[in-house]
Amino acid sequence: MLRIAGIAVVVIGIVVALSTYTVDERERVIKFALGELREVDQEPGLHFKFPLIQNVEKFDARIMTLNIPPDRFLTSEAKNIIVDFYAKWRINDVGQFYRATRGDERLAEERLSQILRDGMRNEFARYELQDVVAGERLTIMGAVRQAALETALELGVDLVDVRIRRMDLPDEVSESVFDRMRAERERVAQDFRARGQEEAERIRSRADRDRTVILANAYRDSEVIRGEGDARATEILGTSFGEDEEFFRFYRSLIAYRNSLQGENSTFVLEPNSEFFQFFNAPGGERPSRTPQLPQPAE
Repeated sequence: MLRIAGIAVVVIGIVVALSTYTVDERERVIKFALGELREVDQEPGLHFKFPLIQNVEKFDARIMTLNIPPDRFLTSEAKNIIVDFYAKWRINDVGQFYRATRGDERLAEERLSQILRDGMRNEFARYELQDVVAGERLTIMGAVRQAALETALELGVDLVDVRIRRMDLPDEVSESVFDRMRAERERVAQDFRARGQEEAERIRSRADRDRTVILANAYRDSEVIRGEGDARATEILGTSFGEDEEFFRFYRSLIAYRNSLQGENSTFVLEPNSEFFQFFNAPGGERPSRTPQLPQPAE
């Protein structure tokens, strides 16, 4: 009796195990009845089925990564560029996904890969190589994703994002691109040097002009000051001469003596009673009344 009860418990357990299944939040589920699709996208939790008649197939509902091998694409000027990119996708409509791919994720990735390659080829053909390298990646990726969305929906998947990992130039193209970039940088550098030299000449010319103007103004002001000083000096000398004429004559003679008797050889040929030496002969400056007798040569 106990053996029969034990067998019954085991049979009931097997039937319950075959009749129940759970749906996780991270899964998409399809229920089949005798091979025909009956129900899709059941709510997470515990569900029941008829053993041997109904079966369930589960698919991952999380975002998956499609790694696409690097491939060559032509730009608008017919230059090759090697692009390594990937895509993020997930199953959106599990029924459509099963009908389009028979539930084969690898087949879905192969079709997505081909769709994205075609989109990349079309987009890169619209841009020049310089534009692609300089910063049109986001534009290209957005256009590729937008063009592939409709086809991806036919597979029952949602194309979440498309990103470029790396872009490289083939060896035969890299050198020519580097030469072109180098020439462009040299042209820009020469342009900056020319502008700098032009500005330097402009500053130098302005400085020379300002210097000339400043020197001319300074010379003009100095001449005005010198003329005013000479006029003032002349006025003072004239006033002084009028107050003491004899002293003024004596002072002028001393200045003449000082200016004339300079250096080691100061020789003058003058008459002894010349006015130039009148203050040497008499303190008051009177001219000598007679001419001194010069010594006679001996016979």
